Amino acid sequence: MTSAPTTQSKASPSSASKAEKTAAPAEQAQKDEEKPFRERLRILYHGHSRAAHRFRYCILAFDLVTVAFIIATSFTPDAPWIEVLDVCFGVVILIEFLARLWVSPHPGREFTHFSTWADIVAIMSFLAPIVGEGLGFLRILRTLRLLHTYQLMATLRVDFPFFRRNEEPIVAVVNLIVFMFITTGLVYETQHYQNPAIGNYVDALYFTVATLTTTGFGDITLHGSFGRLVAVGIMIFGVTLFLRLLQTLLRPQKVRYPCPGCGLQRHEVDAVHCKACGELLNIPDEGRF
Repeated sequence: MTSAPTTQSKASPSSASKAEKTAAPAEQAQKDEEKPFRERLRILYHGHSRAAHRFRYCILAFDLVTVAFIIATSFTPDAPWIEVLDVCFGVVILIEFLARLWVSPHPGREFTHFSTWADIVAIMSFLAPIVGEGLGFLRILRTLRLLHTYQLMATLRVDFPFFRRNEEPIVAVVNLIVFMFITTGLVYETQHYQNPAIGNYVDALYFTVATLTTTGFGDITLHGSFGRLVAVGIMIFGVTLFLRLLQTLLRPQKVRYPCPGCGLQRHEVDAVHCKACGELLNIPDEGRF
């Protein structure tokens, strides 16, 4: 008497590959947890995992909250709760600053960046109860440097198709906004004690935009020689950034796609062949054409 052959269920190659892809992030996360704390922190700052992406987004969000706090408190009189929040912001920024130095492969090189010294000044400003948040507006330079890092730019290209399609105009707008905020903060911090026409950030922003666009209404002027030098700087550097933005917006749109033949990075959105070497391209168009 022969028994019926037993059949063993085997997973299809496709289901097996799906299971491997599902297990891979979990295994990688477990390996990361087993690493020393310093190495895990370094991965968060310089890695390419989803956790690292979320971590850098959180830092960017905290920077923006810090900037919003500085602007909001310019409209309110000094109060004890503001000084408490100043110290809290200063402590958090100090911890993040020290952690960044700790995981940096070359900590000494960090001090060659102007944004690092701006961070130091901002930390001192937040932690000084008498000065208040004072020069804390320099924290925006940290945001600009973060946006210009390769890791975050690559993450934004992957996570946001709109950013990938409009990278140059967005970067130009961010540069102009950061410049306006820095000059607005500089005007406010150097003038609001001696200039009755500048009482908050809106007044300083109004003067900055009027000077930047060369409108020059003349209802607000800066006092002293340093104030005039600030106005000259706004006119020279601000107009340059403004023209750069207009040039980026009016220039024909291109996409970033490295040519496999010659390595040319930017091409027309509907390009089939590389204009430099004639190599056949395969540019993803996300269904736009």
